[in-house]
Amino acid sequence: MAGTQPLVKKTIVKKRTKKFIRHQADQFKRIARSSWRKPKGIDGRVRRRFKGAIPMPSIGYGSDKKTRNVHPNGFQSVVVNNVAELEMLMMHNRTYAATIAHSVSTRGRQEIVSRAEALAIRVTNAAAKLRAEDDA
Repeated sequence: MAGTQPLVKKTIVKKRTKKFIRHQADQFKRIARSSWRKPKGIDGRVRRRFKGAIPMPSIGYGSDKKTRNVHPNGFQSVVVNNVAELEMLMMHNRTYAATIAHSVSTRGRQEIVSRAEALAIRVTNAAAKLRAEDDA
């Protein structure tokens, strides 16, 4: 339901928004698109954290505990497979929002969305896999 607002909407501050690029990814096309890998070389400047080398991920870049895993709309997401799992969010509808699982059928989605409206639970992907019915 779109009308439900989060109980507390704290401003989400990210310490770093850029991805960590892999060491020497600027020199080789084959690793330019790959994700971060920890450097393991014995003489590596990045591993030894020399000044001017690319930064390595560390625990200090972590998010605030209060805003970790919180969506921009202020809710935390819970994957729901059926109506029974939706009932768990009844008392926590101002903290958690339901996300309907990928494998749920169209009919199951309609049941979940209608029950969520009755319980005033926000559904993040309520419009997914719902076909417009043709009466013509």
